[in-house]
Amino acid sequence: MAVAAAGKRPDRIARRVLIDIVAPLVAADGRLTLALDDAPTRPYGPHVQGAGIHHNPAPGPAGSPHVYVHVFVVLALLAVHPSWGTIALPLLSRLYVRKKDLPGIDPKHRPGFRTKLVLAVELLQWAHPWLGLLGKPVWLVADGAYAKADVLKPAKALGMTVVSRLRCDVALWSLPPEVPADRRGPGRPWIYGERRIDLAKRAGQRRGWSTEVFDLYDGNLIKRCKTFTATWRPAGGAFRVVMVDEPTGWVAYFCTDLAAAVADILGTISNRFGLEITFRDCKQVVGAGQQQVRFIHAGVGAFHDCLWTFTLTEAWAWGRDEDALVDRSDLPWDSLLRRPSFVDKRRAWRRELLGEQIHAALRPGATDEEIQAAAERLLSLAA
Repeated sequence: MAVAAAGKRPDRIARRVLIDIVAPLVAADGRLTLALDDAPTRPYGPHVQGAGIHHNPAPGPAGSPHVYVHVFVVLALLAVHPSWGTIALPLLSRLYVRKKDLPGIDPKHRPGFRTKLVLAVELLQWAHPWLGLLGKPVWLVADGAYAKADVLKPAKALGMTVVSRLRCDVALWSLPPEVPADRRGPGRPWIYGERRIDLAKRAGQRRGWSTEVFDLYDGNLIKRCKTFTATWRPAGGAFRVVMVDEPTGWVAYFCTDLAAAVADILGTISNRFGLEITFRDCKQVVGAGQQQVRFIHAGVGAFHDCLWTFTLTEAWAWGRDEDALVDRSDLPWDSLLRRPSFVDKRRAWRRELLGEQIHAALRPGATDEEIQAAAERLLSLAA
């Protein structure tokens, strides 16, 4: 019942998580960076409400191109730890249900059909007023699947700067011509230019490329890149394009802030992979998707409990010394210089909780009934 209740009102709980727990961790950051992506989780059983056949994002050598899963659109806030780097802290998600799977849900609890892009905009609209209380600029980094007009224009209306990847065949145009004020007509000023920009031809041109060192993926990497400004209709006007020459071929990214530096754009793109790491830990360590629930609100609540457990664990370990979080005495082959993993932080928190229970049970004057109840609680926690 508690899990289903959380699934019915995740916005209220996520608001308290953001204001009371996550906001203090990003108070010293110059700007706030939101990360947006979708996470598939495999439910237990063939008749789970909200689950359906979706495209498999990681089929592997023998995997099927389609898989029976729940698909959640997740919004996280990227927080920069002084020693551990960027960590994605999940805040809120929305369950995406295909239109053909909606009849399998009880009409009393059946949601309306909404695409992933619409769900993404709902998450941004939820976060905007609460992040506005911090008084800092907000950036949004998302996968290329969300680089569509349905997301870019609402994000621009909310005052957010969007960073994402560009398709190689995207239809870009030059900047509009500058017309002196005394020669402007009565109509609206031009937004888009008349000259088409081909990314493949730009990549083939030798001029414009430069080689620089960037702080990416927790290390300094040398990248050959070029940048220019262009206009794009889904973005609603001008934006900055950054092309990077990778060993497997060139890739293009964009930022809706024309004044953004190349280092900031590429750094934000690299920080987005912190959300992928969070998804991995939530599934493999916390157990997202392993709950045996059938009804839609229980599934939504169980997934949010796993997301918030990850965020609470990272917040608990944020200001603690690494020596208090890591115990590798039984792992002599492990590296002492490796930063604490999420498993280390989770294990350290569990040790502290168990220690508090033991000290409470061994206090002077404890009765046999209290000691027996404490022992049963400890056994349930250890199991």
